[in-house]
Amino acid sequence: MSEANGHKTDRLACGLGWASLGLGAVQLAAPGAVSRFSGIDDSAWSRVVVRLVGIRELFHAAVLLGSRRPAPMVWTRVAGDAMDMELLRRAMSHREGARRRRVMAASAAVAGVAAADLYTAVRANRMPGARTEPTTSLRAAITVNRPRNEVYRFWHDFENLPRFMAHLESVETIAGGYSHWKAKGPWKKAVEWDAEIIEELSDEVIAWRSVRDATVRNSGVVRFTDAPGGRGTEVRVEIHYDPPAGKVGLAFARLLGEHPEQQVSDDLRRFKQVMETGEVARSEGSPEGTRAMRQVFQHAAQPVR
Repeated sequence: MSEANGHKTDRLACGLGWASLGLGAVQLAAPGAVSRFSGIDDSAWSRVVVRLVGIRELFHAAVLLGSRRPAPMVWTRVAGDAMDMELLRRAMSHREGARRRRVMAASAAVAGVAAADLYTAVRANRMPGARTEPTTSLRAAITVNRPRNEVYRFWHDFENLPRFMAHLESVETIAGGYSHWKAKGPWKKAVEWDAEIIEELSDEVIAWRSVRDATVRNSGVVRFTDAPGGRGTEVRVEIHYDPPAGKVGLAFARLLGEHPEQQVSDDLRRFKQVMETGEVARSEGSPEGTRAMRQVFQHAAQPVR
């Protein structure tokens, strides 16, 4: 497939993403109207099902609209269409008269959408590089009010990293510049990999990359420079990695407020706190910190005793 056709396929995928966004919003805002239109309003679970499908549509929208190459991700919509067709098939077998006709009309509409999704997904498979998983790049920086050599030494001891990196469970240093990493992956599943240092310049640079066949392919570099005006050390981090669950997992993380860019920035803020105060600060009202998905578990602040 030519590059021009590839761009056309991406535009089709983006159009489907906007359709998912609109449909999902309607299903969440007016589940009763959608259930009546589709002929399933006599079911006790109709509104619940419509809302769940609406959430799934918003997930499709996040996947397609949040990706640089959205076309290959249209397969997520194809899978959703198959689920919808099965739900409507079961509904049709238990309805008669006007409700059955409404279910048939809804099935025809879904079949038409499924055809458009399948057409776009098949085109995407023919795009150059369609089977190559793109690498995600993250960049963040912070100023730490500590001497550069001290900041460098603390970071260079990789076993310190889980103290401020929320998703890391442990890092074990291995001889020869290697280390073993264990982190919290999607859906609370642990992921592990080995990494090696590929460049280190005392008090200035630490660069690493994962070894071959790592579960999470990644590489990165941390640079340490003196902050202007003698205000400590500037720490700049650049990370390249393949999300454990691919683009689907990355888009779902964005939908849940756990964007990796925000995670790195939060990690650096915690690093600054550890270096300057010796611990990560937690307020009475924020025992879980500032991570987006942890906010729902926080409680109201209490007066200091």
